[in-house]
Parts: sequence; structure tokens; C-alpha cells
Amino acid sequence: MRQRQDLLWGDEPRSNLRNRRGLGLVTAASLLLLSILCGSAEAQFSGPALGASVPVNLPVTPTTDPAILYPTGRDIRLGEGDLLTIHLYGAPEYAPPVRVSLDGSIQLPLIGVVRVEDLTIHQAENLIAERLKGAGMYRSPQVTIQLTESPNQSVTVTGEVHGVVPVPGQKRLFDVLAATGGLPPTASHTVTISRPGVAQPIVVDLGSDPMLSKQANVPVFARDTVIVSRVGAVYLLGAFKTQGAIPIQQNSPLTLMQVAAIGGGPGFEGKYNDLRIIRMAGLDRKVVHVDIKKVINGKEPDPVLQADDIIFLPTDSMKAAIKSGGISTLMGIASILIVAARP
Repeated sequence: MRQRQDLLWGDEPRSNLRNRRGLGLVTAASLLLLSILCGSAEAQFSGPALGASVPVNLPVTPTTDPAILYPTGRDIRLGEGDLLTIHLYGAPEYAPPVRVSLDGSIQLPLIGVVRVEDLTIHQAENLIAERLKGAGMYRSPQVTIQLTESPNQSVTVTGEVHGVVPVPGQKRLFDVLAATGGLPPTASHTVTISRPGVAQPIVVDLGSDPMLSKQANVPVFARDTVIVSRVGAVYLLGAFKTQGAIPIQQNSPLTLMQVAAIGGGPGFEGKYNDLRIIRMAGLDRKVVHVDIKKVINGKEPDPVLQADDIIFLPTDSMKAAIKSGGISTLMGIASILIVAARP
């Protein structure tokens, strides 16, 4: 009996030891998981929020310098990946096809490595001729370069419009935009051109008047990047039939009545005298209260909206209850009022 009792007492510490080990493993796994989760949570925060004095959404000023908008014609410049065929007058056997390597050089017979990156075709011809003359191969060599293939003679269009347009030399901006399918309704009429060799981006206002479109049809050169930004939008919230973002058209102003019509009109449950136009000026928010019923009836002017305006129509709880319950709710409220009015 004592032996059995000792056996039982001896088994109990072993069981407790197993439990403690299991609990320790669970605790360690929990701590490891917690550390991982905490680490990932901390990684979500990259820094403090912007202060009220930090400028955001700065206005873009169109470029007006004619020397930048309408530069003189540019010669084609050689670059990485260009396939060239070298012709030497009087020596038809000297016609090696070469491709510009990653370091901007080509390998030619008799003279070896020649760096041609960012040179015009005429400059590269003179350089090769000088190298042939300096090597004592020819007295007065006449070199001609034929650009057989070039991945660099193109314009990249990005933003609301995507595409790569081949441009051998130069084209007009409207031709490049038309080659990518034209501007969609969500595209802004302010286009930015990033050009190699020009310090500041070129900002072009396409405008909305076809009679003035010639001024905006500026030349575009190979290796330019045309950035088409997204047009502004207003946001419809609250007691409207349809909520969401409504793009602002470039050729006409957008008013409150037009936005309300696009959203299906104000609902019955809305507080007509408490419509709010929330407008952001940088990081400062301004709220303007408007009685939309007076605007509909022509007693107040129809406000013209700006990009990023938020139109919020609050919901009246009593009207919402009536609308959700229908005529039965209305009759019930009427019967309650009748009963309450009895003496």
C-alpha cells in the first residue's frame, strides 16, 4: 500500500513537470507571436502626421517661357541599345553593324572601342573618322552612320494615359496623346513633360478652347516623359441615392445642383437645411452650411464646387424611420398622436 502510495506521489511531480513544460512552450510561442505582431504593428507607422503648416497640393504654374516650350529642333542622340551600321566611302567591305553597349560604347574594326553615348549622329561620324585617321588607316575617311534600330527614339506617356509612342526626332504633343487613345474623362488638362537636360518639368495647360489649342500643341522630343495627371473630383456622401466620387469636367464648372442630380437627388430622409460642403485648403478644413431646398427653389445661388470638395447631407432620424417603415409607420405615428391628443 505504501509502495503504491509512493508510486502515486512519485507520478504526480512528473505530471506536473509535463504540464509546466507544456505551459512553458505555449507561453514561449505566445511571446514569440506577440513580438512578431507588435513588430509588424510598429512597422505600420512611418512617422508623425503632417503639421498644419506643411504645404500640400501646391498649385501648378504652367510654363510660359517660349524658349522652353518651343525649342529649336533637336538632333537624334545615340544611346544604349541602338543598332548602328557604319559605312565608309570607298570601302564597301567596311560596314560593320554594331549595337551600343551598356556603357555607351561600340566596338569597331581597326580602331577598337569608341564611346558614342549621347552623341548626335553627325558627332559620332566625325569621331569615328578622326579615330580612323589617327590610326593611320585612311587619310580623309568619310563615315556615314545609319540608325537601323533604336529603343530610345520614343516618348513615354504615363499617368491617366499609358503608352510608348515611337518618335523619330520630334512630334507634336497632341499627336503623342492621340497615339495613346486620347484623354479620358478622368484626365486633367494640365500635362507635365519631363525632358532630359531641362532642370524643371515643363507644365502645359491644354485648356478647353479649341481656338487656342495651337499654343498648347508644343513639340515633344524622343526620351521625353509625358505625365497626364488625374482630374479633381467631388465626393457625395449622406442622404443621396448614389454616393461616390464625381469627376470635375474640364470645360465647364460643376455646381451643387449638378452633383445632386448625378447622385439621384437628395433623399426624403435628408436634412435639407443642413447640407454641408466640406472644403480642404491645404490641411485646413472649412465647412459651409447650405439649405439645398432653397437652392432647388432658386431662393439661394447654386454654389460652384471645387476639386476635393465633400458634399455631405445628414440624415434625419424621424424621416429615416418613416421611410424605412413606409405608410404603416406613418399611420402608426398618426394613431399615437391621436391617442395622445385625447382628453
